[in-house]
Amino acid sequence: MLSVISIVQSPNPVLNTACEPCDLDDKSLRKLAKQMAKAMYKNDGCGLAAPQLGVTKRLVVIDCDQEDGEQDPIILVNPVLVETQGEPVVEGEGCLSLPGISVPIARPPWARVRYFDLDGEQWEIEGDGLLGRCLQHELDHLDGVTMFERCDPVARIQALRDYEAAQAAGAKPGETSLEPRVR
Repeated sequence: MLSVISIVQSPNPVLNTACEPCDLDDKSLRKLAKQMAKAMYKNDGCGLAAPQLGVTKRLVVIDCDQEDGEQDPIILVNPVLVETQGEPVVEGEGCLSLPGISVPIARPPWARVRYFDLDGEQWEIEGDGLLGRCLQHELDHLDGVTMFERCDPVARIQALRDYEAAQAAGAKPGETSLEPRVR
């Protein structure tokens, strides 16, 4: 049975560290990917990057289609943002490493990412809406970029204040506001 590793929270410096490429022959990536998926689902996330578990590897798990209760994560090894399209749209984003807040972030609505799977086969994934945003958000983590660096300066000041208040209130990963969660 895999134990769930706790999610690294800001201001941990690992979140601002650019990650190293994964060795496609590294057999430990499977275990890490399973731990990442378990942590993502446990905390009601739709994406998680390895640095959010304290591992500076270019590895991401994503599952933006959980409405039916099925868990079918996509594992992206060494993902690269190939293309984005569309005028940037500002939407509130949450992050498991910045619990208790939602930050307005402008992103193009569509993204295409090239990656390898755990068998070393190359793939591309593209999406808009939540998937497009999630892909861009998680790849930011691999480059050491958090929502604080991605938002405009005025929003950053408010986000830092909100995050400080959320931390003081005991916000947990998966919470995007200080409102009580309904389970």
